[in-house]
Amino acid sequence: MHGNIRRSNLLYQFIRVISHACFHPLYALTFEGRGKIPLHTPGIICPKHQFWTDIPIVCLAAQKPLSFIAKQELFIHPVIRYFLTALGGIPMDRQKPLKSLNSFRYVEELLRKGEFIVLFPEGTYYPNSMGGGKHRFIQRILRVQEKMGWKREERIPFIPMGIRYDAKKFRSEVRVRIGTPLYADEEAEGAELTRRILSDIAELSGLEKTGTEESRIQR
Repeated sequence: MHGNIRRSNLLYQFIRVISHACFHPLYALTFEGRGKIPLHTPGIICPKHQFWTDIPIVCLAAQKPLSFIAKQELFIHPVIRYFLTALGGIPMDRQKPLKSLNSFRYVEELLRKGEFIVLFPEGTYYPNSMGGGKHRFIQRILRVQEKMGWKREERIPFIPMGIRYDAKKFRSEVRVRIGTPLYADEEAEGAELTRRILSDIAELSGLEKTGTEESRIQR
């Protein structure tokens, strides 16, 4: 993280209300499976990533403040960096992970506090198709879980989320489906867990699974 900037829950809730007001005339949003998101444990939400609008839609789907893993490049400009971080953005340098050690420590701190992190496992936009999964950060989360020594029933849930856009001339339908939480016991299961997450995201989004589970997990 940069300096001592942390998420501002007041700003987060304000932007959430503004997003709902702005999206209502444009999209007919439906949410399924909200009850599958635990309210009193930490967790990782893993949504489909197709457009920038996925981010506010995920915020609207969840009933608690979220923090988002985002690429380092978005945080270069100081003003934008401050705003994104205050909204819950956590910068990660995927090319040079050592530069993101402070961000990893912050993620660990949030999980210890019982908060939710949003991770787009495809890493970037893949409109109307499934991208290859990136499992290294998921492995890192499983390493944190092992480090904490939590009991089996206290494992961190990874919650797949499908987002489907059905374009219409007026108020496009956006269907958000939240899947059953997935779990793993140790870091070595990271790649397999990523395959399971991608498979569920594809099903929840109404997309083809071909090539997502086995061949496209990026090492």
